[in-house]
Order: sequence, then C-alpha cells, then structure tokens
Amino acid sequence: MLSLASRAGRAVLLLAAVLLSSAITMSGGWGEEGVTYGQLGKDVALECAGASPGSSVEWRWNGAPVLPADAEAQRDQLLLPRAELSAEGTYSCHDASGRLLSSVALRLGRVPGLPSVSCRASNYENFSCFWAPSLETRLPTKYITTYRKKQLPGSEQRRSPSSDVGLCVQDPAHPLSCTVSKSQFWTSYRMNVTEVNPLGSSFRLLDVTVQAIIKPDPPEGLRVEPVPLAPRRLRVSWDYPSTWPKEPHFQLKFRLQYRPAVGSSWSVVETANVSEVITDAFMGVEHVVQVSAKDFLDAGSWSEWSAEAWGMPAPGQTVAPSDMATAVPEPEGPAEDPSLAPENEPVGQSDPSEKVAVLVSLGVFAFFVLAVILAFAFLMWIRVKKHSKEATKNRDLLAAAIHIKALPKAQVL
Repeated sequence: MLSLASRAGRAVLLLAAVLLSSAITMSGGWGEEGVTYGQLGKDVALECAGASPGSSVEWRWNGAPVLPADAEAQRDQLLLPRAELSAEGTYSCHDASGRLLSSVALRLGRVPGLPSVSCRASNYENFSCFWAPSLETRLPTKYITTYRKKQLPGSEQRRSPSSDVGLCVQDPAHPLSCTVSKSQFWTSYRMNVTEVNPLGSSFRLLDVTVQAIIKPDPPEGLRVEPVPLAPRRLRVSWDYPSTWPKEPHFQLKFRLQYRPAVGSSWSVVETANVSEVITDAFMGVEHVVQVSAKDFLDAGSWSEWSAEAWGMPAPGQTVAPSDMATAVPEPEGPAEDPSLAPENEPVGQSDPSEKVAVLVSLGVFAFFVLAVILAFAFLMWIRVKKHSKEATKNRDLLAAAIHIKALPKAQVL
C-alpha cells in the first residue's frame, strides 16, 4: 500500500503537469502572434474581433472574397465544417464599406499522441531520458519532463513529497531529451513526459531503475600497434569513456572483437584490462578492431561498439643479401618460427594460455592411457586366476584317480 507521502507526491506531480500544460495550451505564447489553431477534420469557428455583436461582415480568404468550399458566414462568425489542410490561410473580416475590422491566420493540426520514451544511464551518477512523438501534429510543440522517486514498500523513511519530485532538465542543445542529475543508483524513478501543443496535451509514464538502464558510452582512444618481430601478434589498447567516472567501486569490463579486413567473421575476447594482445592475427594482413564496455558487475547492458581501428602485424626477420646463398628456404605455414619471438620473450616460449591448454591435454591423455592399462591388467589377472583354479582342480582329480587305482581290489570294494 502506498504511503500518504507517496500519494501526496504523485498528486503534486500530476497537478503541476496538468496546470503547466493547461497554461501553455491556453496562452498565446507559441511564438506566432495573430494565429488561430484548429484541429484537422473538426469544425472550426472564426470570429470577427472588430465587429459589433450580431452585425453582418464580409469575410475574405487570403485577400479574396472567395471562401473555401462548405464555409458558412454567420454574421460576425465564419464556420469551416470538418476543416482540411486546404482551408489554411489568412482570414479577414470587413464592414459594409470594405474597411478591415480584423484578420487572423488559421493553422490546422492534430492533438498530441502518446510519446514513446526510453531512458539510459551512461554512468552511475546521472541518467537521461529520450522521447519521440507518436504522430506529426504540424503544430508548435513543447514538452514537460518531471520525475518522482518511488519509495519501496514497507520503507519507514520519512521525506516530504517535494523531495521526491523534480524536473528532468532539458538542454536546448539536445532536443527531445532531459537529464536527472545526482541520481541514486539503487532507486526507482517514475518519469513523466508530457507533450503539449495549442490543441491539447498527452503524457507517458515510465518506471526506471538506474542499475537496470546502465549502458556506458563506447571506450575511447582505441589503438592497434604491431608487436616487434611477431608477425602474428597485435597489441590493442583503449581508454575508459570520458563520461564514466574513474572510481574503484564502479569498474568496467570490455569485449574486444577483431577480424581480417578481407574477412567477415569476428573473433571476440572478453577482458577486465584496457589492453590485450591478439596472438592469432594473419601475417601481412590488415585487421579491423572494435571494443565495447559494460559494468563490471553485469548491471545494465553493453555499450555500442567503438569506432573501428586498423592495424597490421609487424613483418618477421628478413635475410641479409650476403646470407641469401646460405639461407635455407622453409615451407610456408601458419606456425611461427621460434626465432621470430618478440623482444624480451624467451625463444621457443609459447603463450601461457597455450601452455596450460597443452598441459591439460597431455594430462587427460595420460590419464586415459593409464586407465586402459589398468583395466587390461585387471582383466588379465582375473583370467589367470580363473585358469589357475581350474588347473588346481584338475590335478586334485587326477591324484585321487591314481590313488584309487593303486589300492587293492578288495579294498576298493
């Protein structure tokens, strides 16, 4: 059940939005003086402001006495039934002598529809909401953007309703968006985006939780560098996005994807570091690299991929002209020559992960071979033991038969 403070906060928020939208709709502050707004497909009535009540006047449309089809002049009023776009223009009313009494420009449009709204947090300190109108109204439009913090059920925290509601600040440089600053990471917010034009208003409510809408900006400063004397390696490094505060409690993890420039299949590596060495690049081929980021604890979603960076592995050692006669050509293949290992790396030493994989494979193979040998030895032991028992039994029977044969016949009987 909602607390009294929560209900009061909701009432304050909705009342403020309604009053503000009503004030904007009813006021003439739309930047177009002398303009009257009408709804497409509805009846529109124009009044002659300078005429005496009930007096007859002459109406003109764009300076001519010819009026739109179905237009009805009723003394000091002009009725346009089911007005269409073709009825837009400047209408003026004149007295019997042709003197101008007043004029007004008619613009036709539609009442706002429900705007579509989404929110995103590029860091854990602020979040922004973005919206788009659901239909083209053809009329000047303004937006009212507010929020209310949602109190968790059963919370005993006492706060005034005014501390739970506020404005989502709009920046003229970034239309159709607003920002809530100093947001609370584990707090839920109810966003209200109200679209207002001279004919009316419409609003959309959206509930958001900051940790669920975290989506960092792409990493910056992506660099791809060759590793000296390593024709199959590339060193890739990047920086945190500038919008993500560097705090020890809110770190990012990264995905690195790369492929040969002539290929279409990406290889993907995940890491917590801001650099990585690609060990399976193609020799002499340029590679395309991109990187994206996500909250280290998996809150929210991955960022968009960064802009592409390009790089090519360094060439291997070359043979001097004086050594060409003694150089022994080697068959081409994907394997690296131990003499082409990077600087400060022992010759013949492979990547640590490759060594671990090889050791694990050898251990599994050795265990399998040992198990087969033990099983074979056990079966042989069972067979030998069984054969030994049968041989012993046969010897006992043979000895008994010989003993019986050696006894006197009378003793046998």
